[in-house]
Amino acid sequence: MVPPAALPTPTPEPDVEARLALAEHLLACDEPRLCAQHVVAWLTRERPSDVAACLARDSGTERWVCLAARNLSEAQRDALAFQPGETSHPLAETLTQGAPRFFAAPSAPLPAEGCIAVPLGRPGAPAAGLLLLSAEGPTLTPDAAWVSAHVGPRLAAMRPTEGREVAGGELLRRIIDTVADPVLLTDLEGRPHIANTRAEVLLVAGPDASEGRRRATALNRRVFSSALASFASGDTSTVRRRELPLVDPVEGIDLLFEVVSTPVLEPDGRESLVSVLRNVTDLGRATQALGESYRRLRDTEREARSERHRLDRVLDSVPDPLILSDPAGGMVMMNGPAEKLFATHPDSGEAALRRLRSNNASFSSFLANLLDAEGRPRWRGQLGLVDPATGATLPMEAVASKVLGDSGELTGIVTLFHDRSEALEKARLLERVKEGSVHLEARVQAATAELAEQNEMLRRQAIQVEQASAAKSQFLANMSHEFRTPLNAILGYTNMLLQGVSGELNPAQKRNLTRIDSNGRHLLEVINEILDITRIEAGRMPLNLSDFGIPELLQEVMAEMDPIIARSKLTVSAHLGPRVPAVYSDRQKVKQIVLNLLSNALKFTHEGSVQVQAEYVAATSTLTISVTDTGIGIDPANQEKIFEDFQQVDSSPTRAYGGTGLGLSICRRLAAMLGGRVTLQSTQGEGSTFTLHFPRRARRA
Repeated sequence: MVPPAALPTPTPEPDVEARLALAEHLLACDEPRLCAQHVVAWLTRERPSDVAACLARDSGTERWVCLAARNLSEAQRDALAFQPGETSHPLAETLTQGAPRFFAAPSAPLPAEGCIAVPLGRPGAPAAGLLLLSAEGPTLTPDAAWVSAHVGPRLAAMRPTEGREVAGGELLRRIIDTVADPVLLTDLEGRPHIANTRAEVLLVAGPDASEGRRRATALNRRVFSSALASFASGDTSTVRRRELPLVDPVEGIDLLFEVVSTPVLEPDGRESLVSVLRNVTDLGRATQALGESYRRLRDTEREARSERHRLDRVLDSVPDPLILSDPAGGMVMMNGPAEKLFATHPDSGEAALRRLRSNNASFSSFLANLLDAEGRPRWRGQLGLVDPATGATLPMEAVASKVLGDSGELTGIVTLFHDRSEALEKARLLERVKEGSVHLEARVQAATAELAEQNEMLRRQAIQVEQASAAKSQFLANMSHEFRTPLNAILGYTNMLLQGVSGELNPAQKRNLTRIDSNGRHLLEVINEILDITRIEAGRMPLNLSDFGIPELLQEVMAEMDPIIARSKLTVSAHLGPRVPAVYSDRQKVKQIVLNLLSNALKFTHEGSVQVQAEYVAATSTLTISVTDTGIGIDPANQEKIFEDFQQVDSSPTRAYGGTGLGLSICRRLAAMLGGRVTLQSTQGEGSTFTLHFPRRARRA
C-alpha cells in the first residue's frame, strides 16, 4: 500500500559521518603521535590488511621517524626513519619534490610494492609530516586526498615554537587545580604522580579524616587502579574511555565518572597515563531516562509500523476497490483495485485520463452526500464508473463509513466499492433459469412418470430373470444328475470290458473302448464342474474344515497328475518353502484348486517346465501355493476375462484348446469361500503364474 503522492527520501553522503568523527579526534589531539594513530586507524578501517604509516620530524633530533603504522613490524618502522637531505632514501626525495610520489616496484626500505608517499603540511610551507599508503596507482583515493588536505595543517600547528615553552611545575600545578574535573598523571599500574585538588578529594584522605572517608577513598583508589590496569592491558597507543562508578567521600553518595585516559611519554622515556574524570552522574541518569524514552519510542514506532503493515496487508487482501479519505474528501490511501480506477499512471493516454477524471468526479459527488448528511455514520449509493483501460462501464455499489476520533470528530472516511456486474448478470440469469425451470419441471414430471413405468417393467423383468436363473440352476443340477448316473454306468461297463471280464479283446476293440473311457471321463468332469458352479451359486457348497499338511497334499496332486505329466514330457517339480506349517481349512477344496491350476499349466505349456511352490507368510499368517509355467502366457486385456463363467481367451468354435471355461471361475469362488483369493501374473509368450492365497486357519461363514 503506497500513498498517492510519496516524496523520495534523499540518500546521505556515505563518508560524512566518518570524516566528522575523525575531525573531532584531530581537534581533540594536542600531540602529533596521537593524531597519527587516529589517521592510520581511520584510513585502514575498511581494508585492515592495507599498509599505512605516518611520519613526522622529531623536535629533539630533527630526524624523521614513524609515529604510527598498521601492518608493519618494528624493524620496518625503524627502517622508514631518515635524516633531512638524505638523498639515498626514497621518502627524503619525496619531501624534496613536495608532491605525492607513487612507487610501483619495491624500493628499500619501503615495505611492499604498490605504495604512494604523500607530504603533509600547509600550502607553501615545509612539510610537517609524511603519509605512506598501499596503492594500486598514482591517484589518491578520496579518503587519502581528504586526509592529506586536513591533517597536514593540524600537524603543522602541533610543531613546537621557540619561546612558547613554559618552565616550572608550579604553573602547571596551578593550571590543573583550576580544572573542575579530577585530573591525574599515573603510571601504567595506576600509581599517581600528579593529581589536582579535585582528584585528591576523591582518592586521598588526610591523617585527620574520618574512618568512613578513608574507606571511601580506599575503595575509589582500588576501582580506579583496576580501571587503569584494564587500560594498560589493551592498546596503550590510543585514547581509552570508560565509565567508572566511585563514591563521594564527603557526601557518601554514588557518583558516575567517565574516565578518559591518554598515554604519554615522560621525559625519562617511561609510559604514563593522563586521566581526566568527568562527572557524568546526572548525565548518566538523563541518558538512562532518555534511553528508556527512546526505547519506548522505538517500541511505539515498531508497533505503529507493524500496525501499518498489517493494515496494508488487510487492504491489499480486499479484492474490491477500497479508498481511505481525509475529512475534506481527499484521497489518502487506496488498495490496488482502487488504483486501477482512480490513480493516474504515467503511461495513461488522453482517453484514459478523461475516464479517470470522470471516476474521481463521481466519487467526490458521492462523498459530498455523506459529508452533508449530519448524524449519518454511513452512506450507500450506486455509482456508474468506467474502466480507464478499456472504457467498459462498471456498475458499482459504494458504501462509505465515517471514522470518528475519541472526541467524536471526523478523522477519515472509508469507502468500499462492490462491482455489481456479476450481481446484475446473476439476476438476468436467474430470470432465465426461472423460465427454464418451468419447462423443465413439466418435462421432469413426464420423465418421472415414464421412469416409474420403466422401473416397474425392470422390476418385473428382474423377478423373471431371477426365476429363470433359479430354474436354470435347478435344470442344470437335475440334468447333471441325470447325465452322471448313466455315464457312471457306461464308464463302469467300459472298465469291466477293458479288464477282460467278458473275455479277451482284440487291439481294435481295446483302442475303441479306451477312447470311450477317456471321452466319458471328460464328460463326467464337465458335468462335475457344472454341478459345482450351480451349488456355489445356490450357496449349497459346504466347508469341511480339518487339519492337514501341505507336503502330503502336494504329493497327492503330483501322483494324480502323474499320467498327464508323463505324456506332456515337461519338467514338473514341487518345492516347499521353509517352515510351512499344518493348516486348518477345507482340504478337498484346496486340492481341487491346485489340481485345476496344475492341469491348466500342463494343457497350455508345450515345452519348458512347470513348478509348484508352497510358502508361508508369517507376517499375515497366510499360505501361498503358486503354479508357474513357461507356456503361451495371457494378454493383459484377457487376464480378468478368464476368471468369468464360461469364458476363455479364445472362445471361437475353432479354438485350439478345449474346456468349458468354468475351471478358473470355480477356483476363484472356492478360494473366496476359504477366505483367500487367486492372483495372476503373466506375460504373453513367456508364461504365467497362478497363486492361491488362503489363511492358515479358515473360518466358517
